[in-house]
Amino acid sequence: MDQAQQLRNIIKNSNKPQRPLARIITVTSGKGGVGKSNVSINLAIQFRKMGKRVIILDADFGLANIEIMFGTVPKHNLCDLIYQGKNIKDIITWGPEGVGFISGGSGISGMYNLSRDYLVYIIVNLAELDAIADIIIIDTGAGISDAVMEFLVASGEIILVTTPEPTSITDSYSLLKALNQSPRFSRENTQVKVVSNRVSSDDEGQQLFNKLNAVVARYLKLPLNYMGAIPQDQYLAKSVMQQSPVSLQYPNAKSVKAFENIAGQLMNPGDAEQVKQRGMAAFFSHIITGRKLSATQPKAAEAKVIN
Repeated sequence: MDQAQQLRNIIKNSNKPQRPLARIITVTSGKGGVGKSNVSINLAIQFRKMGKRVIILDADFGLANIEIMFGTVPKHNLCDLIYQGKNIKDIITWGPEGVGFISGGSGISGMYNLSRDYLVYIIVNLAELDAIADIIIIDTGAGISDAVMEFLVASGEIILVTTPEPTSITDSYSLLKALNQSPRFSRENTQVKVVSNRVSSDDEGQQLFNKLNAVVARYLKLPLNYMGAIPQDQYLAKSVMQQSPVSLQYPNAKSVKAFENIAGQLMNPGDAEQVKQRGMAAFFSHIITGRKLSATQPKAAEAKVIN
């Protein structure tokens, strides 16, 4: 049996009905500094409070946001799985409330140049996450780099974090435009959900979504789902300085109530059943097999400023 067939068999076996597949939620943003990693971490904490097993993959290369906010330094990262022979359990660091996280480092970008033997080994290990976690949160980098786009086109469920800043709205539109233009993006099998962050009120959060949604519906014809608003909160800022999630440090903060509401919506049976569960083997295989195609695609043009 050749290695390509072996890889196909791994994906096929990982999708068998008797093997539960993890729900993969990819959290992203059009620009940095909008609170994306805070959303990832606090949603993970809320899912844990609901009894779900959660792992965060920190795919924001070069920025160790997750480990800094958890106040925990991982001993290993994805590079150790690829190059040092570690298995998947070796590279999981367990943070507060039993949330696991994996530091991506430069490991994922390094996967593109690996032999088929290495790829099979990595996919086999990543497939084991389906038995360890009910939900896997992918915390991407910001913007429309090739690395971010590869995660998004492989995702069945995307949470886009935006703020009222004009540059954040514009960059959110740019990201959605680039995603929509990708030949590997399947709008039929992907749900794009929006969270309005750092707003003064629920009304401002709704207005922010309406503004973005109107332009996206007109020019991209891409459906968006609104998950809710996270208010400006001094306690959230304080928790970042204290390297502890606000959901644990200040459980009665208004931002925490917002995270609870958003997590509740995401775990609503009607919402969860609409998401196609792909599992980690299929997720990463989609990224790997599309790397040559992605390399030939032109960069997405910068979107115009939304007035």
